[in-house]
Amino acid sequence: MIKKIFTAILFVSFLNANNYTYLLDEYQKETELEAKIVLKIAKDILGSVPINLYIPNMKELDNKVYSSKVKIVRTCEKANFVFVKYSKSFQCQKNKKLFVLTNNYKQLLSNNSFIGAFFWSKSRPNIVLVKNRLTKKSIALPKEYDRYIEDLQ
Repeated sequence: MIKKIFTAILFVSFLNANNYTYLLDEYQKETELEAKIVLKIAKDILGSVPINLYIPNMKELDNKVYSSKVKIVRTCEKANFVFVKYSKSFQCQKNKKLFVLTNNYKQLLSNNSFIGAFFWSKSRPNIVLVKNRLTKKSIALPKEYDRYIEDLQ
């Protein structure tokens, strides 16, 4: 009798297992939120110019999520917006009008190539944009970005 009850409970559990598959997509949901934020920043910077995004050392999940929303390019020479997510060092053509965002706050402070950073801290998204770097590249953002712009040297 106990075997039959256990088998019935196990069978019902398997039928309900599909209800919990969202737990497996935790990183995809985080990446989707990240993509929305990064692409909003890119769109507000580039205006009506189509976004050609380059992510150095991009992972498969990033490609899946970002490519569904924007054109992904394989080199920074073809890009007009770069999100440095995995690389510690970043090299690209200096003379090109290229907008570069990082996900590392320390990297933002140490490298003037980055106009800002988008990173996670305590499971919350954070945006920091550097005022003098935005001015240098003649970037005028909407007022909604004022709270993210810092005057770093």
